Amino acid sequence: MHFQFITLNNHLQYILFLADSTLILSQRNSEWCAHGPILEQDIAITNISLDLLGQARNFYQHAANLLNQSNANGETVSEDSLAYLRNEREFKNLLITELPNGDWAQTILRQFFFSVYQHLLYSRLLKSEDKQIAAIAEKSLKEITYHIKWSREWVVRLGDGTEESNRRIKAALDYLWMYTGEFFIPATFEESDPSSLREQWLETIKEVFEEATLELPAGGFMQQGGKTGNHTEYLGYILAEMQTLQRTYPGAEW
Repeated sequence: MHFQFITLNNHLQYILFLADSTLILSQRNSEWCAHGPILEQDIAITNISLDLLGQARNFYQHAANLLNQSNANGETVSEDSLAYLRNEREFKNLLITELPNGDWAQTILRQFFFSVYQHLLYSRLLKSEDKQIAAIAEKSLKEITYHIKWSREWVVRLGDGTEESNRRIKAALDYLWMYTGEFFIPATFEESDPSSLREQWLETIKEVFEEATLELPAGGFMQQGGKTGNHTEYLGYILAEMQTLQRTYPGAEW
């Protein structure tokens, strides 16, 4: 199935953006399974991966239902085909979600940045005219609240910890900051302007950084492109691993 030949209206593109961002971050976080620094945190990051995967599934199911209702040629789309049969240019996830895990500090800070943004965005989605999106957002916010609490505690612990932990979280900040601007750069399919979320996001980040003895970077160049299908080289490797079974054995089921 070649989705580039299926016309996606802005609403469907937006749903796929929400689904893709959570799916790819889930896939990245799941790489920590059995590799976490201690057992308790290994389980925590794995559970967060499952939360994100569940959110992605809900959005993919909704997108598939809408596509099937409007598909005149009778070809059926499923959540699996949306996840496993699209190529890199058809994915709309934020660039920050596809970046390598790096060390524990980099993974933690990425999750914190994303979860604070996600909480603001999903709080707005509660008022979406699409009732299914509003329902998914409402359910997801309970999970995201925990994600923020968990990652926030780690940011403070690393930033205000040892000399080594502080060095590592600062290195993570230097690497990740340029990818945070994409949260607030609007794409043509977005149904509300995300730039209005930026100040509140920055306030939350600054508040936690003060406790973590970290300084908020001053501006700088911001990467973008994920929302429009222009990705880093890392996404291709993620998809190659994630999609190999379905592409090798089309229609395979457990």
